[in-house]
Amino acid sequence: MCGLIGFLSAAGDAASSAPGVEAALRDMRHRGPDEGGVWHDADLAIGFRRLALIDLDHSHQPLPWLGGRYQLIFNGEIYNYLELRDRLTRDFGATFETEGDGEAIVAGYHYLGAKIVRELRGMFAFLIWDSEERVLFGARDWFGIKPLYTMSDERGTFFASEKKSLLDLATPNEKHTVDLTAVQHYLTLQYVPEPASMHAAVRRVESGTHFTLRPGEPLRAHRYFHPDFAVRPVPEPDKLYRRIAEALEDSVAKHMRADPDVTVGSFLSGGIDSTAVAALAKRHKPDLLTFTTGFEREGYSEIDVAAESAAAIGVEHVTKVVTAEEMMSTLPLIVWYLDDPVADPALVPLYFIAREARKRVKAVLSGEGADELFGGYTIYREPISLRGFDHLPAVARRGLGRLSTRIPEGRRGKDLLRRGAIGIEERYYGNARIFRPDEMQGLFPGYDASVSYMDVTGPLYDRTTHLDDSTRMQYVDLFTWLRGDILVKADKMTMANSLELRVPFLDTEVFDVASSIPTDLKLTKETTKYALRRALELVVPAHVINRPKLGFPVPIRHWLKDVMYEWARAIITESQADELVDREAALRLLDAHRAGPHDYSRKIWTLLVLLIWHGIFVEERIHPEIPEPVYPVRQ
Repeated sequence: MCGLIGFLSAAGDAASSAPGVEAALRDMRHRGPDEGGVWHDADLAIGFRRLALIDLDHSHQPLPWLGGRYQLIFNGEIYNYLELRDRLTRDFGATFETEGDGEAIVAGYHYLGAKIVRELRGMFAFLIWDSEERVLFGARDWFGIKPLYTMSDERGTFFASEKKSLLDLATPNEKHTVDLTAVQHYLTLQYVPEPASMHAAVRRVESGTHFTLRPGEPLRAHRYFHPDFAVRPVPEPDKLYRRIAEALEDSVAKHMRADPDVTVGSFLSGGIDSTAVAALAKRHKPDLLTFTTGFEREGYSEIDVAAESAAAIGVEHVTKVVTAEEMMSTLPLIVWYLDDPVADPALVPLYFIAREARKRVKAVLSGEGADELFGGYTIYREPISLRGFDHLPAVARRGLGRLSTRIPEGRRGKDLLRRGAIGIEERYYGNARIFRPDEMQGLFPGYDASVSYMDVTGPLYDRTTHLDDSTRMQYVDLFTWLRGDILVKADKMTMANSLELRVPFLDTEVFDVASSIPTDLKLTKETTKYALRRALELVVPAHVINRPKLGFPVPIRHWLKDVMYEWARAIITESQADELVDREAALRLLDAHRAGPHDYSRKIWTLLVLLIWHGIFVEERIHPEIPEPVYPVRQ
């Protein structure tokens, strides 16, 4: 787990840019506090910060291979690297000078070309420079676990693991021009959907793609992974449950790979996903450490349930309670680490538990991805509850929609009629739906009625007309919610603390099994993730197996009425982002939330994160104090 940066010059003057590339690495020191390095030739300048977990004394990057023909910079982990190295040695006579996973990538590229990407089981974003062919090859992992930003102008093309390092190299215009379409999508979804970023000049290489780039030419990208759900009938469900358990057990075993001197722990909430990962990890590390966070307010903590789970599976457990004061004082720093605003309040407890974990371990396992792969969100059951509307003619459904507008807000049945009146493509665009178009018009001065969330989700629905509605929702989330919210906060908050996060559910072998599960074995009227729950009955404690999902709930609804009110008001009044937010409208929303009875906390939080982001990256008025990387007491 590391940070990379690269510049491919259009004019053959990369050598003069090498000092700037090295300086920009400073903003990513938290991603790789162990060591760093820079390399350049006439066309390319690359730099790297390393967090060493495998082959600690070698595998330094930039990594030369084949007498220096290739140079590799690579962020991530390849969990099948041992098997891949053996195969390359056996089939091609490859030789290696390190014991690490990076050499497996570059050697694989030499012998297999771009096909190597489909052989990689893990998380990755990498660049390989072929100095003989003068071509840069790069890729990002299947699901988008590891980030990769890019920026192109007349000078050439830049790449980096974090956008802030690209902004160090940007022109003044590139640095301060905000993408208003990205802002509008953010206000709807609570994150910026790929491939966009909040800066118009900076894009993201999409998950599941690889690319080639030659000096002075445009980047040519190819999607190597389409996460198709090849649903099949299951005549013997018990065999399916065994396949799920075996795939996950194998994935966890490979995700535990690390140097003997590196300690791997596990995050542990009160849910089935992280509990299963921790229980399986303990089989490989009997003295496993687990970590949980929560809040003192009743109903906003999984600490007690997680402690019960830790006791049941027999692991040592560490907890961290987060206060409102810690949230307020740390939010600007968290937004700085994020690069782009993500208005998920769960970022804050995740940051603090990552900081706590880094005192004890260098890597942690976590349960991200289980819900998207196995059907874990309650909203996925919505099509089941709306099946009665499917047989109504379109005119009748439209009539029910009009009827729903006449029912008072909050009255039972109103939302059911509204949802049943519209199709899945219009109805579902993710787990977080913040501002409706009519709400944005009076709040966002740059609102554009021609911009819609369906610009993001429409092409995804077009590819899935052969699937049922619940599975189509999963597919949409793989391209939006998972890589826009879940994986961004997982990467940025752990890397902020120089901690590697590993996600065994987001494994190609696990996905192969999960993508075959028919909907009636994923979702029932009573529960979600049915097949996964059945598969894990012998792994997860009984008190967890059917427990509803809670996640990392944050009590901002209550705190914005009292302890956070003046803090939030100051953020709004001091902001200079008038082109993004009507401050008077934002203050009215804050006061309406305080007065009640309606809950506007998620809307307010979305605005606060946006205004802080603008204050840091555009106004350059807010300057969080960046701490030195936290080093563990023991490895």
